[in-house]
Amino acid sequence: MFNNNKILVVIPVIKASMEIPKMYSRLLKYKPLISYSIEIAKSSQYVDDVVVTTDDSEIALISEKFGASVIRRSGEEGSFDSVIYDAMVQKEKQAFDEYDIVIIMQPTSPLLKVETLDAGIEKFEDFGIDSVISVVEDSHLSWGYDENNKRFFPNYIERVTKQELPKSFRETGAIVASRRGFIQEGSHIGTSIDLIQLSKEESLICDDFDNWAVVENHLKKKRIAFVVNASAEIGTRHIYNCISLASKLSTSEFTFILDEHYELGIKIIRDYGFDCKIYDGVKELYALLEEYGPQIVVNDILDTSEEYMLDLKEKGYFVVNFDDLGVGAQHADVLFDSLYEHDFGEANVFIGYKYCMLKDEFYFQSPKVITQDVNRVLILFEGNDSNNLTQQILDVILSTTYDNKIDIVVDKGYENTEELVSRYESNPLIQIYQNVNNISEFMFKADIIITSASRTMYDACSLAIPTICVCQNDVEMTHSFASENNGFINMGLGDNLTKQDFASQFVELVNNYELRMEMHDKMNHIDLKHGFENIKSVVQEEYVKFELNR
Repeated sequence: MFNNNKILVVIPVIKASMEIPKMYSRLLKYKPLISYSIEIAKSSQYVDDVVVTTDDSEIALISEKFGASVIRRSGEEGSFDSVIYDAMVQKEKQAFDEYDIVIIMQPTSPLLKVETLDAGIEKFEDFGIDSVISVVEDSHLSWGYDENNKRFFPNYIERVTKQELPKSFRETGAIVASRRGFIQEGSHIGTSIDLIQLSKEESLICDDFDNWAVVENHLKKKRIAFVVNASAEIGTRHIYNCISLASKLSTSEFTFILDEHYELGIKIIRDYGFDCKIYDGVKELYALLEEYGPQIVVNDILDTSEEYMLDLKEKGYFVVNFDDLGVGAQHADVLFDSLYEHDFGEANVFIGYKYCMLKDEFYFQSPKVITQDVNRVLILFEGNDSNNLTQQILDVILSTTYDNKIDIVVDKGYENTEELVSRYESNPLIQIYQNVNNISEFMFKADIIITSASRTMYDACSLAIPTICVCQNDVEMTHSFASENNGFINMGLGDNLTKQDFASQFVELVNNYELRMEMHDKMNHIDLKHGFENIKSVVQEEYVKFELNR
């Protein structure tokens, strides 16, 4: 009841209107279509009674099971208005009372929100309102058709952008509410009409197979929170991993949650135009998660603590972690470990290159064509390159007989950029770039790449470019993908590498076309472009188990 107005919801089911066989009893994500409208109406804080009027005995049984009363029709009734009027009158006879407001809810709008229904009812607080109709904004350049003259004509005066057009709204059919006096055998709306605007999602209807698929995708989509950071110290690979994931989520909602102390990560996410939320301290992080209400929390923040992970699990989230060697990793529902290929012996741990996410730019790059001559070398070390391997490797290459172009790309956190530039700016063969956005272009131009045994090795492999890996630390020594079997030359830990050993290996690679072709062929046989599909498949399977065990 609203302001002493008794409210009836009528849900009409008419067989003749069905585009899909047995549409209203057909399961939409495990429930009959008709059940959604019944549950929405019954969840309203204002609706007193819900009645389904139908000539279908199966629909009648389903409706009763979901808590609606049923008016059974013979199927010979006249107009739509007379069907609604008859349902109202019969329900009033059963209740020994009259209703003040009657709401027609079409059962083809399963995404309508209860809050929207209640907001439509609240419009009747204005006694001057006869009826309320649900609409969705639909401002477009449109055309009409003149049947007499057999010609099209514009429904606008001036061609302008959608943003400049006057607001236009289309009825959705989800809600048509009227005061009782306007529900008659030949009409169901009054003369003073107000509108309740629906979101695009709420306005979707199940009236044919194509629209059914769209609605079902909306019902299946998940809300995902990416907890991730980036800085000069930890690098950017974590955040670009999550960006690559997010950019492929066409049927899910997502947001990024970032620590305010990691300004680089915040800037990257905002530059991409993604939604992000900023926190200071774990309490604010938990508050943001509670406010957003995700089903899935993705952590790409290196090593997690046991306390943090147990807190997330206690709050009921399905938790997915990437490249996590912390003690909290054991509590993740799924752990993907593309870099640290350790066999944890756990069923929820998925390791290896199959779960590597490339940056989007690498998906449309073709493999490198290997030529007889090496005309360009690329030196690229991730992060701050604390051991300054960039300069050490460059000096060694300059001491060899190689005399073609050398490109150097360093991250924003690299501390020796000014020294590097001043030292080599007079050398026309050397070009130095910092924090580039289109790294695939630089890599594709290279005939040989020299990099660390980090995520960059996957990028190089996806382009099948002969690559020498020099490990920056002991952790990279465990990245077994950088092996001869996969087409790499792994020189081991940079601290233990002699200039002579590197020079000899480099010159050998430059002069040995057959070796470079062999490395190219090995890389070319490794599929790195289906990481998202592999990750998605695992998450979907594990999430079903998670839901069943709750």
